[in-house]
Amino acid sequence: MLEVKNLKVAYGRVRAVKGISFSVDQGQVVTLVGTNGAGKTTTLKTISGLLHPESGEIWFEGERIDNVPAHDVVSRGLAHSPEGRRIFPRLTVEENLRLGAFARRDRAGVASDLDRVFGLFPILQERRSQPAGTFSGGEQQMLAIGRAMMSKPKLLMLDEPSMGLSPLMMQRIMSTIVELRSEGVTILLVEQNAQAALSLADHGYVLEVGKIVLDGTGQALLTDENVRKAYLGEE
Repeated sequence: MLEVKNLKVAYGRVRAVKGISFSVDQGQVVTLVGTNGAGKTTTLKTISGLLHPESGEIWFEGERIDNVPAHDVVSRGLAHSPEGRRIFPRLTVEENLRLGAFARRDRAGVASDLDRVFGLFPILQERRSQPAGTFSGGEQQMLAIGRAMMSKPKLLMLDEPSMGLSPLMMQRIMSTIVELRSEGVTILLVEQNAQAALSLADHGYVLEVGKIVLDGTGQALLTDENVRKAYLGEE
């Protein structure tokens, strides 16, 4: 479904991504793990059209998209829930969600997907008229994922969905990812909690300073000695 080929991305003279290649198959959860500064967020921003690559190619469903504007990337079925949630705090929960469907014209479908999001996150329905800025971090994360789902994505990119959340709320978010996969949503996950990410991923890629240094199934990486020492805090 998604193929990234020899992607290089720079901020001025600093190259943040140094020629990475990876793929995501339909129906999979694929995770990118690595420390801060490894290039994970930059990779997602480039796939979604927020950044332009220095070189390399990005293919989505057989079409090249590395020069496609961000709003067109969303329209093709690729949604991005960004690091830090980026909700609109003064807008209501429902207004935030409806903004996720800005590119759609199928009113009945939008209404159906709004109900679907409320089914995933009942707290959003209970507080649909409340300003989003009054929500806790975990509730805002639910809203950010729900907003991305409102574009009816074929592939959903999640950037650090558990950042700053309590263990209980993190478990809820990870359970939601499993539920979305069961519904047929393909997911590309960036997550600093490597244990949680690899436990549910079909495949994982380990990034270090802009390069992929290791890849394999989620379970294989969980048992890899180097991964356990570097990312799982084990000796």
